[in-house]
Amino acid sequence: MSATDTIRDDTGRSFITVLQKIDAAAGEEGLTVGEIVDRLDERAFGLLILLFALPCLVPGLPGAQIIAVPIFLLAVQVLIGRSEPWLPGWFMRARVKKGWISSIAGFADKRLRWTETLSRPRWRFFAAGFGEKLAALLMALAAITVMLPITNTVPSVALTLMSVGLIQRDGVFTVFGMLVALGWLTLLAILVGGLVVGAGFAVNLLSEHAPWLRDMFGG
Repeated sequence: MSATDTIRDDTGRSFITVLQKIDAAAGEEGLTVGEIVDRLDERAFGLLILLFALPCLVPGLPGAQIIAVPIFLLAVQVLIGRSEPWLPGWFMRARVKKGWISSIAGFADKRLRWTETLSRPRWRFFAAGFGEKLAALLMALAAITVMLPITNTVPSVALTLMSVGLIQRDGVFTVFGMLVALGWLTLLAILVGGLVVGAGFAVNLLSEHAPWLRDMFGG
């Protein structure tokens, strides 16, 4: 029986066990993204999003903007109902270092074991069907905000919660993740709106009380 078959035959449905088996299958040179995808079970979308979201939990992580791209692509595929994950060929051929795989598996074992203890299939409306598509939409929007400078941690928390919810078919985790995502998106919208309104107010103020300054800058 191959390593792939062993992972797919795992009846415990523990995503942490899946990550540990991927770590065990990785040699000194690590695995390509395509090889990792081949070792995932039917929950590939949720597991892949979780794999990419976990490193983005680190505040100001260099390269988080790049990692957010496959998260966005995967979320859109869930949204449109694709049955199997697709990523660009160059990305599937990219090699993930053994140390990175081990770090992710170790982090999941130490920090996320509680999610498997608490999660169970419930509130399925929010973890399948329409609820899954709504979560996917918020995942895509959250992934876009990960691409912004130094804003990766909070949306990554939302992505982690939602992906665990989809993996475990636990609507409670999915809802919590969606609430975090909605709160984060609302905060960003308020900040951007405030900047736009503030800029407009400043321009009007200068036009009325300091036209000479406006003219100085070519206004």
